[in-house]
Amino acid sequence: MFYIFHGDDAHSQKEMLAKLQAKLGDSGILDLNTTWLEGHLTLADFQQACDALPFLAPARLVLVQDFFKNKPEKGVLNDLLAYLPHVPETTRLVFLESAALPANHKAIKLAEQDKGGFARRFKRPEGGQLERWIRQRVADKDGRISSHAAHILAVNVGNQLELLENEIEKLTLYAGEEEIGVQTIGLLSPYAAEASIFDLVDAMGNRNGKRTAVLLQQKLSEGAEPFYLFSMIARQFRLLIQVKEMADAGERPPAIGKTLKLHSFVAGKLYQQSANFTLPQLEQIYRHLLEIDVGVKTGKNEMRTALTLLVGGLAQPL
Repeated sequence: MFYIFHGDDAHSQKEMLAKLQAKLGDSGILDLNTTWLEGHLTLADFQQACDALPFLAPARLVLVQDFFKNKPEKGVLNDLLAYLPHVPETTRLVFLESAALPANHKAIKLAEQDKGGFARRFKRPEGGQLERWIRQRVADKDGRISSHAAHILAVNVGNQLELLENEIEKLTLYAGEEEIGVQTIGLLSPYAAEASIFDLVDAMGNRNGKRTAVLLQQKLSEGAEPFYLFSMIARQFRLLIQVKEMADAGERPPAIGKTLKLHSFVAGKLYQQSANFTLPQLEQIYRHLLEIDVGVKTGKNEMRTALTLLVGGLAQPL
């Protein structure tokens, strides 16, 4: 039998593959009967891997990475399509494609027509579908999450499903029988909290006043607490100063992330953002943030208004 798993949702592809592997018996024996194929392949490569008999197991597993994406020669493709209906019953041939194939692709049409074939497209969920995915994953772990919290998690992390899976695991373990709320996400998901501010700081760094104002209002309308949002902006610029100093000294993101104990993604984004500022500019901004903090705490300023003036000012040339 042959399978075609295609699309940009590698996480769900892996899960489907794991379920298939579980049906094929002991993992140790299956490893001995698993073959990986990649690169520019010929029909002989497929036949050699697929026609071999399994060793002490009911079936062999042949995994092929991005064969169709690599656009095989027409003759090779036609030979393969003629062979696929004849893949031995003792072999499971799985094509793992990182990009979606068109519905009229010859291999997809063959899989839909042939009883020995199966094709499925894996697409990353977006919008409301992503929020439903989050709620379902939480429920699968016997947890509960508020709609607002699911929305915030979806907006902040996006459809990076492996990262979301890790965050959900952490949140459900912490919350136990309690419902996961926005405060829990802010407490336990620093990655999500940092991700929520990246676009805003990017807009500031690019001096894009219109986008900065839109993103700020979006965050506030999503329920972000102005004091919390201010603290994240302050933290971001404090980190930018540290990253800028290291970048000016010739350090690269991997070393910066290790020194500052930051996630590699976060270190990379901070490194990119630091290029939008000089070190004196960052220090000037941070002094202004300290002034705002003192002004709000002493009753001279109101945080929501101060925040609006802050992002508007940072979007202008320094």
